[in-house]
Amino acid sequence: MIEIIFLDVDGCLTDGSINYSSNGELFKSFNVKDGYAIEGWLKLGKKIAIITGRKSEIVERRAEDLKITHVYQGVKDKLQTAIEILNFEGLELKNAAAIGDDYNDFQLLNSVKWSFKPKNAIPELKVKTKLKNKGGKGAIREMIEIIIKKENLYDEWSKNWL
Repeated sequence: MIEIIFLDVDGCLTDGSINYSSNGELFKSFNVKDGYAIEGWLKLGKKIAIITGRKSEIVERRAEDLKITHVYQGVKDKLQTAIEILNFEGLELKNAAAIGDDYNDFQLLNSVKWSFKPKNAIPELKVKTKLKNKGGKGAIREMIEIIIKKENLYDEWSKNWL
């Protein structure tokens, strides 16, 4: 059973755009439907971890809003970080899913039980499930809903919303 999901940020949780204001302030956009799915996943007692290669205060803020406690930024080796999180949580790779969109996600995606990539990910990434939605445009929600249905958690999941 999947107990934890590892999320990449740029290109998965966002559309990959990096926007700056004229005074250098960084902007990123997050999809509210992805956020609802993350909140629902956490309400099931499951875990989410953000592991990203870039650093941004915006990511910390979004993780705080969603009550994601595992947030690792500036990571070069995502698989090693994921293993450290799994050890902390008493879980194994067979309990994990991950989403990524580029070369730096390759090792992690090939190590977890269930790997996903958004529609706009690089074609070279081989994963178990290619999503219909693009990063930042509902890919995270689509991934979570696929897992929920496959693992027969839909009734419990829907109680969070109905």
